[in-house]
Amino acid sequence: MVDMDFTKPQPDPAAASAPFKAAQSRFYDSQAAGKVFREAGREERFAASQVVFEEDEKAKGGLFTRAASRMYFLAEGEVALTIGGKPLDIVKAGEVFGEMAVISARPRSATATARGDVLAYSMDSAELQKATAKYPEFSLMLASVMYDRLRFLAARLAQRPGGSAAPREATVFEPALVSQLESALPKTALLRYRQETLIFKEGQAGTFMYLVKSGRVGIAVGSNIVEVVGPGGTFGEMAVVDQSPRTARAGAIDEVELLAVDRATLVELIRRNPAFAMALMKGVADRLRHMNAQLR
Repeated sequence: MVDMDFTKPQPDPAAASAPFKAAQSRFYDSQAAGKVFREAGREERFAASQVVFEEDEKAKGGLFTRAASRMYFLAEGEVALTIGGKPLDIVKAGEVFGEMAVISARPRSATATARGDVLAYSMDSAELQKATAKYPEFSLMLASVMYDRLRFLAARLAQRPGGSAAPREATVFEPALVSQLESALPKTALLRYRQETLIFKEGQAGTFMYLVKSGRVGIAVGSNIVEVVGPGGTFGEMAVVDQSPRTARAGAIDEVELLAVDRATLVELIRRNPAFAMALMKGVADRLRHMNAQLR
């Protein structure tokens, strides 16, 4: 461990290229994802230029109101994603989109519009939870999709000057779930870092994800500190789920205690308790929403 200013940007060739499009995770299997959506969800069709969902759209219940938010697996066609009228991404056949609103139960952060005729399969939150319980590995595939989107947004944010928005305060797990996780880990999984110590930086290989037991950890992308992770919060999940290089820097704001979780342990935890996967994905969805807001 080396004391240093962890917010200092490190060179990132990928972030310097434009436009940036993250490669699809090698752990995502479009055929397996499609099977889960077809089994657990329902078929939907959209005509050319039809809006699938709108930015800031809220899920409501009751007569003459919108149904609960749904997430989609695109079987045929293409869908354009925009934020504030500006292009964000193009979703192609075999990909998943709209998961953020379903997992976080919050308004949409982007608008999705069909480019030509589209065939999709959709799930709401209840259907997703049932699918996760039946197919635990599906949650990791879905997480890999969300992490690809985080990399996409991180590359854009890295090109922007710092100070554009206040960092988000992140918490994922309730104390009871933290205790349950710690009891399943060996004593060597508990790590301590001194204040203002670098934990990892961009480009490094990731063996562990971390859950903050005490203290605060800052997450920086480019010159922006985008997140402050406190007790119950997690970080570093991307590199563990899809074994990709780190896309951000993490450093101890205070003296911190962390629980280190490797991929094999993460898979076993999800297999035993699907609620762990849902909480983890909700944390990623909230992180995506915060980074999307900074691009407006």
